[in-house]
Amino acid sequence: MARVPWSLEEREKFLRQQFRAQDHSYRNNYPGAEFFIIVVDGTDGGRLCVHRRVDEIRIMDIALLPGFRGQGIGTYLLKELLREGQGSSRSVTIHVETFNPALRLYQRLGFTQVAENGVYFLMEWKPSTWLLETRSEPT
Repeated sequence: MARVPWSLEEREKFLRQQFRAQDHSYRNNYPGAEFFIIVVDGTDGGRLCVHRRVDEIRIMDIALLPGFRGQGIGTYLLKELLREGQGSSRSVTIHVETFNPALRLYQRLGFTQVAENGVYFLMEWKPSTWLLETRSEPT
């Protein structure tokens, strides 16, 4: 927004309009979604929006304010969602902008690109499907 030659009031009006449009879209396209404020040591540090489906956990949005990035907070939250996915045998998905530095984090956590839509990759993490069999050897 710093590059836009608008007054502070115009910027604020624009950002509020964008937020309302995004919020409306999320609530219409993801009924039953959960919207969280990420609080770190009593201070609002970001937001997390999650939609849990029968076979998928969709991370609609995860964002940390600049002062809270690079501290492992996002990694912790993502790993918690992956644990939930593993425990319930659901994939975890998220759309990520192709130029977003967090893309490397998702890849490190085991997400893979399954689709591309304009400037977004759809990334997916799948739970392990280990099977432990007990076999008795014939005597």
